[in-house]
Amino acid sequence: MLGIVASILFNNVNVYAQDKEPFKPKHSLGLNIGHEQSFSGVDENGKRKLVGLPYWGLDYNFQFARKFAIGLHTDFVTETFKVEKNLEAGEKEVVERSFPIAPAVMGFYKPTEHWSFGLGMGAEFEKEENYVLNRIAIEYGAEIRNGWEVFGVLQYDIRWNAYDTWTIGLGISKAFGKQKKGAVVD
Repeated sequence: MLGIVASILFNNVNVYAQDKEPFKPKHSLGLNIGHEQSFSGVDENGKRKLVGLPYWGLDYNFQFARKFAIGLHTDFVTETFKVEKNLEAGEKEVVERSFPIAPAVMGFYKPTEHWSFGLGMGAEFEKEENYVLNRIAIEYGAEIRNGWEVFGVLQYDIRWNAYDTWTIGLGISKAFGKQKKGAVVD
């Protein structure tokens, strides 16, 4: 019984000591690849269909506190496609999108070392028409070594008065940056 109590106390002290290690702000740069899906896709006959679009993502993050980060996440869709805009009932407009680029400024909450929940705002840029968007993201990352991390991302983009997409991807990132002497941020 004494051994169990000692083990619990030791583990709690160990966890508490780890939590009190000084936080080191860091930058990270990541590259991911995946598929963007839209239920508003349109086929050659003008009928709605699910479209799956390959994309590349380039993500920059600055984790300024143990549980918070900000970043710029940019998605590059590598195809041309047609979608039906989300309009009022009875209205229908099909638009063609050619290799759109969608950057969003993101804010992240990191409840644990691995999980990140993000919210952001940005725009989708394309030669015909640009759309304002909101982005919701969930990421899970696991450090490999020396600041390298593999991560998975699931996100949902809401393009105002246009169309919505959800995205799933895998990526790799590298954290960098040094803490200034005496700097402790919580």
